[in-house]
Amino acid sequence: MSTTTYQQPSLQGYYGKFGGAYIPEMLHRNVEELRNRYLEIMQETSFQKEFRELLKDYVGRPTPLYLAKRLSKEFNTQIYLKREDLNHTGAHKINNTVGQILLAQRLGKKRIIAETGAGQHGVATATVCALKGVECIVYMGEKDIERQAPNVARMKMLGAKVIPATSGSKTLKDATNEAIRDWINNPNDTHYIIGSVVGPHPYPDMVAKFQSVISEEMRWQLKEKTGSELPTHVLACVGGGSNAAGAFYHFLDELSVQLIAVEAAGHGVNSGLSAATTQLGKPGVLHGSKSLVMQTEDGQVVEPHSISAGLDYPGIGPLHAHLFDSGRGEFLSATDEEALDAAFHLAKMEGIIPALETAHALAVFNQKKFKESDVVVVCLSGRGDKDLATYMKAME
Repeated sequence: MSTTTYQQPSLQGYYGKFGGAYIPEMLHRNVEELRNRYLEIMQETSFQKEFRELLKDYVGRPTPLYLAKRLSKEFNTQIYLKREDLNHTGAHKINNTVGQILLAQRLGKKRIIAETGAGQHGVATATVCALKGVECIVYMGEKDIERQAPNVARMKMLGAKVIPATSGSKTLKDATNEAIRDWINNPNDTHYIIGSVVGPHPYPDMVAKFQSVISEEMRWQLKEKTGSELPTHVLACVGGGSNAAGAFYHFLDELSVQLIAVEAAGHGVNSGLSAATTQLGKPGVLHGSKSLVMQTEDGQVVEPHSISAGLDYPGIGPLHAHLFDSGRGEFLSATDEEALDAAFHLAKMEGIIPALETAHALAVFNQKKFKESDVVVVCLSGRGDKDLATYMKAME
């Protein structure tokens, strides 16, 4: 490994052999401007003050770290849930959009674009644009618009324009393609708020830093509850991987903490309808960075499948590709069926209805045995309101 720690990519934005900025010439100026200025802006006292105040008074942080007693008893281990579902807008996504809107303002950008799959990042972007009075355009796959109707309505109510992506699988990958096209056409006044730890450098690092508030809080909350800042395991679902990056961040270089990422196996890893990138992917370039990508022999991107729109992505963030490649992270997967079962189970056991994305992480308790003395923290990345149509169908 180069001189980078797990937390910090190299100057060119590489985590091990993954990362970088593979971008068309037209975007070079935008991405360079971001790369040259993001760290300096994020470290400014005025930026940090406004960011922290908004997280506290607007987002509602810190989010609770909750000991799930009935679940813990059932699986004979200590299970803590980091309640990102209790954030304003219902998921972890708002941590990043608050940071990026403040950054965009300091860069003098007047127009915001975003991509969204499950709609939570779209809602979080529309929310901060309304907060700051900035024009907002959200690209969303046509298929996702259908399966995430409540979030589409929320975005529109918040004043955002939602544009359907009608190519390819009509999901997150295609929405991202459309957003990148828009950015190429409007380089001067537009900032692209990417919702995950994907895209060209500096996005994976920037989004991970904004989301790292999750593990920052976990450490002091665990100290209060258990006497130690370090859990034995941190568990999170991974599509692009922003909630996992945030939950892992302050434990990346604590090698005693086991990091477990859970991908969407769809109908089964080898069914041809899956989004388990680390199992199926090969090194390739997608949306501006080198990572593991689900692709054919000749490098065409394979259409992913997951019941959860937020995990329906054929790649994974370069940080996660490096965690997988280096063995620092353990990557598991859960099928659509297993995720649905885990969601209903949490609802009945703890009175918490999770997002379908999060349910993939919870499915691991049926796959992996933990010790009674283990302290397992699950990043409960979002709440299940947006998935009620899917849950209702499963109850029929």
